[in-house]
Amino acid sequence: MPPTLNLPDRVADLDAARTGNQVSLTWTMPRKNTDKLLLKGNVAVRVCRKLPGRACDPASADLLLAPGADGTFTETLPPALTVGPSTALSYFVELRNRNGRSAGLSNAAVVLAGEAPAPVTGLTAEVRKSGVLLRWASSDAAGQGQVRLHRKLLTVPSGKPKPGLSEPQPEPVEQSLLVDADAHAGRTLDKEIHFGQIYEYRAQRVARLVVDGRTLELASELSAPVRVAAEDVFPPATPTGLAAVATVGETGSGAAIDLSWQPDSDADLAGYAVYRSEGGGAWLRISPAQPLVGPAFRDIQVQPGHTYRYAVSAIGHTGHESARSAETQETVPAP
Repeated sequence: MPPTLNLPDRVADLDAARTGNQVSLTWTMPRKNTDKLLLKGNVAVRVCRKLPGRACDPASADLLLAPGADGTFTETLPPALTVGPSTALSYFVELRNRNGRSAGLSNAAVVLAGEAPAPVTGLTAEVRKSGVLLRWASSDAAGQGQVRLHRKLLTVPSGKPKPGLSEPQPEPVEQSLLVDADAHAGRTLDKEIHFGQIYEYRAQRVARLVVDGRTLELASELSAPVRVAAEDVFPPATPTGLAAVATVGETGSGAAIDLSWQPDSDADLAGYAVYRSEGGGAWLRISPAQPLVGPAFRDIQVQPGHTYRYAVSAIGHTGHESARSAETQETVPAP
């Protein structure tokens, strides 16, 4: 058998991403050489970048990495590659043996050279009943593209679920949201939040270009982070359609006023409260302390010949109460 050249296997999973004017590379170092023998000792790694029709220019001095290690490399692009229109920029890594020989360049990892979009500024977050409203300074500049929001969950899960309760699906720690239609308006609503959690948001503008059938992204630097505690301080919607109907027995006994209203479909609804006023007096709650489950109530504390005004409110599971509904009034007929 001829002696082995001990050429490290080529890297086949090189990946690259550009944020602002920085490019980050990741790859996996091979464990074996081209003769399928285990590599021993650190391996020299050279990184180069290539514009179309140009030679592959070195991006770094040789790195020394162990076989099987996770390879990483980050560089700030030279000024000449951060101006002008977008163009494809290919990165390669080459692994060399002790004699400086290699089995060839890795796969190409392509990013976009050229001027990056302007960073997002003025990012704010405000909790609304329907989610977190995010705003940022709008941009009228051409070619600024879309906006990507990065959301990070900061809340630490609190222990194990109680016995007998199924464990809820855990919320992803990090998620991203690509904003298209509202990007130029400088606002969007994140509806996928959960109350009781704390989130951190960052944003960046993203331009896209199709190169050789592939869609490549050129992203701005990430904005400064904003944090928001998603506390549920919002009551359910105010009830509507309140109606009152009085009834009385032949002898005046059994007088009552039956109230009904449109049911509230709010997911946070715990129930309702009923209020009454007589003769221009103060409003008093006449329903039990525990919220009413259904949209109806019978008031039996009434007198024939008296007129009463009524209003209802909705109460959420966190105890927050809506405004009172439009009032209605009813007179109990005399026997």
